[in-house]
Amino acid sequence: MNKPNVYLVGAGPGDPGLITVRGLELVRAADVLIHDQLGTSEFLSMAKEGCELFDVGKFAGNHKVTQDATNALLVEKARENKMVVRLKGGDPFVFGRGGEELLYLAEAGIAAEVVPGITSAISAPCYAGIPITQRGYTASLAIVTGHEAEKEGSDIDWPALAKIGTVVFLMGVKNLPTIVKNLIECGRSPKTPVALIQNGTLPIQRTVTGTLADIAEIAEAAGIKPPAVTVVGEVVTLREKLKWFEKRPLFGRTIVVTRSRHQASALCTSLRELGARVIECPTIRIIQHGHNDAFRDFIADSAQYEQLVFTSVNGVEGFVSALVQQGLDLRFLGGKKVICIGPATAEAFSRRGIMPDFVPESYVAEALLPYFDALPASGVAILRAEKARELLPEALTEKGHRVKVVSLYHTEYERPDNCETLAELTAGRVDLVTFTSSSTVEGFARVLEGSTVNPETVPAASIGPITTQTCRDLGFKLRVEASEFTIPGLVTAMCEHFVKENKE
Repeated sequence: MNKPNVYLVGAGPGDPGLITVRGLELVRAADVLIHDQLGTSEFLSMAKEGCELFDVGKFAGNHKVTQDATNALLVEKARENKMVVRLKGGDPFVFGRGGEELLYLAEAGIAAEVVPGITSAISAPCYAGIPITQRGYTASLAIVTGHEAEKEGSDIDWPALAKIGTVVFLMGVKNLPTIVKNLIECGRSPKTPVALIQNGTLPIQRTVTGTLADIAEIAEAAGIKPPAVTVVGEVVTLREKLKWFEKRPLFGRTIVVTRSRHQASALCTSLRELGARVIECPTIRIIQHGHNDAFRDFIADSAQYEQLVFTSVNGVEGFVSALVQQGLDLRFLGGKKVICIGPATAEAFSRRGIMPDFVPESYVAEALLPYFDALPASGVAILRAEKARELLPEALTEKGHRVKVVSLYHTEYERPDNCETLAELTAGRVDLVTFTSSSTVEGFARVLEGSTVNPETVPAASIGPITTQTCRDLGFKLRVEASEFTIPGLVTAMCEHFVKENKE
C-alpha cells in the first residue's frame, strides 16, 4: 500500500506541548508545510532544513489565502511527489475545514491521512480551570461556531441549545451580544455563568467571567479579542477552585532567551513549564574546531599533561567529538585527572560514564586555584573556548605548572530575526532578558544596534558574576543574578525575583 501524499495534522490549541506524538513526527519529516497562523507558529522551527513553508492562515477580518487557493496548493505540492503536511490549529475536523480539504484531495485522487488534534473547545476551558462536563453540573455538551450566530438562515437551533448544560462557542467574540440575546430569548436564565478565555493554553491567556446578563459588557471593558472561547454553563463556577494554569510561578511573564539555538531548548522548556511566554533570540552560535592541527598536536603530546581542565559543556562536547574524529574514544582519559568547572560540565562527563576527579564548589576558574596549590608542579591542559579569560592559565603558570591551552570551539555572533524582541522591548512587555554567558550579552548588544531600544531599559537576568559584569559594562539594567551559576539556578533566581516583586 502506498503512503499518503498529504497529512492533515491538528497542531492543537497553541501550547506546543499539546501536539500529538504522531503530529510532531510528521512536522519534522515534511517536505512541504502548509500551515495556519493560530496554533502553529511554535512548530515552524522544527521543520527540517529545506522544508517549504506556506502560510495560508486566516483570522478575523483577514483571509490572506482563500480556501480554494489552499486546496489547489495541496494538490500541486502532492503531485510534485513531496511529503505534504497541512498543519491546522486545533483539530482539523472541529470547525477547521479539514473535511473540505480532505474531500478536495479525494476528488483529485490524492491519498491523505488525518491526525487529530486537541481542540480549543476542550483545552482552553481546561487551562482556565473549567471542566466542560462535571457530574452534578451537566450531562450534555454542545460545541458551536460563533461565526454563525448572527446569520439569517443559520442552522443553529437556539431553543435546543438553550437547554444544553454546557455550550462552548468558538470564534464568537464579535457576535457575543447576539449569542447572549438568543440564549436568553430561548429560555436560558440571565444568571447563567459565562467565561471568555482569550489565547487559551498560552502564557498570555486571559479569562473573564460573568453571567449571560453582563458578560458582553465585561468582555468589552476587559478588551477581550479573538481568538477566544466562550463557555456557557454552571461548570464555570468551578473555575475559582480549579484554576491551575495561572498559578504557575512565571505565568504571564515574557522572557527573552539569548542562548545559541542548539543550547536553548532546556532553558526554554523550563521557562514554559513554569508558565512563561518565551521569545527565542539566539545571539551566538558555537563553532566546534574538531580535530584540527592544534588538537592533533595536543594528542601527540598528551603524555605531558596529567591534569585536564574543562570549563564548559561546549568544551566537553567539542573534546569528545574531536577524539572520535581522531579515531579515539574516552579511554584516552585513562591515567589522567578530569577537572570540571560547574556541575553542568561535570554532568556532560558523568552521563558518558566518566566521573570527574574534582569539581569546585564555586563555578568560576578562580575556584580551581586551591586544588592546584596542593599539587606539585604538573602538566595541565585547559580545554576551552578560543576566547576566554586568561586568569587560570596565567595563575597556574606562576605556580610552576606546565600549562597548555587547547581551543576546542569559538563563538560567532548571530543576527537573528529580532523584530519581535525589539517590538516587545519597545512596548515594555519584556519582563527579563536572560544571559548565560558574556558572549550572549555582547551578542544582544549587537542586536540592539541601530534600534531605538536603550540598553538601560533592558531588564537583565544573569547566570553569574562574570556575565553580570559584562551586563554592567554594556549598560544593561541588572534585575536578577543567579546564586548558583547554572541554568536551573538561573530559573530559580527568576522565580524568586517575581515572587518578591509580587509581594511588594
